[in-house]
Amino acid sequence: MNRLREPSRALREVFRNPNLRRVELALAGSIVGQYSFSIALAVFAFRHGGAGAVGILVLVRTLPAAIVSPFAAVVSDRSRRELVMLASDLVRAAAVGGAAAIVLAGAAWQLVYVVAAFVGVVSTVFRPAQAALLPSLARTPEELAAANVSASTIEAVGGFAGPAIGGLVVAASTGAAFLVTAGTFVWSAALVARLRPERRPREERTPEVPPSLGAEVLAGFRTVVGQPRLRVVVGLYTAQTVVAGGLTVLVVVVALRQLTLGNAGVGYLNSAIGVGGLLGGAVTLALVARRRLAADFGLGIVLWGVPLLVIGLWPNTVVALAMLGVLGLGNTIVDVNAITLLQRTVADEVLARVFGVVEGLTIGAMALGAVLTPVLLSSLGTRTALVAIGAFLPAVALLAWPRLALIDREVEVPARRLELLRGIPMFAGLPPTTLEELVHALRPVRVPAGADAVREGEPGRDYFVIDRGEAEVLIAEGVRPLGPGDAFGEIALLRDVPRTATVRAVTDLELFALDREPFLAAVTGDAPTLRAADLLVTERLGSMRARGIEPPRGASPTGT
Repeated sequence: MNRLREPSRALREVFRNPNLRRVELALAGSIVGQYSFSIALAVFAFRHGGAGAVGILVLVRTLPAAIVSPFAAVVSDRSRRELVMLASDLVRAAAVGGAAAIVLAGAAWQLVYVVAAFVGVVSTVFRPAQAALLPSLARTPEELAAANVSASTIEAVGGFAGPAIGGLVVAASTGAAFLVTAGTFVWSAALVARLRPERRPREERTPEVPPSLGAEVLAGFRTVVGQPRLRVVVGLYTAQTVVAGGLTVLVVVVALRQLTLGNAGVGYLNSAIGVGGLLGGAVTLALVARRRLAADFGLGIVLWGVPLLVIGLWPNTVVALAMLGVLGLGNTIVDVNAITLLQRTVADEVLARVFGVVEGLTIGAMALGAVLTPVLLSSLGTRTALVAIGAFLPAVALLAWPRLALIDREVEVPARRLELLRGIPMFAGLPPTTLEELVHALRPVRVPAGADAVREGEPGRDYFVIDRGEAEVLIAEGVRPLGPGDAFGEIALLRDVPRTATVRAVTDLELFALDREPFLAAVTGDAPTLRAADLLVTERLGSMRARGIEPPRGASPTGT
């Protein structure tokens, strides 16, 4: 029961965290704006060229975005992500406002298509930057998952609100609809502008040898291809998106041809998906307590396919509504767990580029699904096509299940180790994903009673945290006791000097050691943590001077 309370508490904390609240509400403005703009564009295109013009518009908007997305995401990893989001909002607001001016002035309608393609490309950087920013704003893994649940719910609600707003205003004037859309992007920008992330992004650190632009562009692809767990997650996510691309066609065919519900039936079936998506937020939040992200992701993939198979076998209105509700639920589970898995397994410095790759793949997969589905329907018939498409995702998930189980074992964080690191004041401000990286980097060390864990004057290579046992720091005027939860070794690592004191085991000691590289990467890559570490080192060096001991050259100022 306590585990079930954790995610619920985390969801409340999302909106008590000012930065997370602003990010979520900014996402709402962006999503509503995108959907509203899409509806207004579709109506505009239909009025000027009929259904064919609408199809051309879809290609104009999606193809450039799918191609550009992985490359545009480089900006999010090389710059402050909140500034990338802000720029995306402001540029989109200006461009859509320009489209409104074109329409109201009666200028060439083709210019609106150019604006639509441009806005589609600029939009591709917002979601990867937002998803990559979340881990640095969340304070716990549960809060990160809850923030993703909230974002998925916002997207589901935006799927209703955006078209409703766009459809309502465009009935009066296309130009007015464009202006309202521009306003939603301004709303989003105003919220993003108020973000105050405490963490200094790692991407601001300048490497000794800057990588070439080509290498940076391809880093997202290399990361996905080079890591087996990412290949599995991204591959399944892309497969699910292919089916999602065909869902729009399937819903229309089921409503009009299979169930003969008429035009209104298309709306009913889509509403069932939306309702399921909203319910999926609560279900996904409960599943977070299981701490089995990959397994739940696989479950969501299965829930995407089985409903279509059932509708094909039992074509009935009640069955179709219920099954599409289940599909919507599965969609939320897939989205939240896929995004959270990426956030928790991909290095921060390439996270936005990986999301850019995923966005490009999913946009392309949606288009592929929309093209393939009519071919399957015409060659297999409606019911057989539904069964075949519905069976595809469960089969793929079943084949990938052993790998999904392995991913869960690999990303599982030992609770005791996490508790120890969270209890160290110096690490209190670290983002949850960074803290988990440190947990995975810890290695157990045993020191027998009477032996020295570290010796004054020797080189410092590790940082130590005491799990069990007692130790003492040998100083001139006596000893300073250490016990479970205490840590030592930071001065030698942070100042690159020999050990400044000896730490001896009073009882058998069980320690966790952290190598210099991950320790320094975590501490120097986070501004609050670096300040806390500098304060701690300064206090301990000051204590040495007060005892008449001069610290090693280079140790002061910016332990053991």
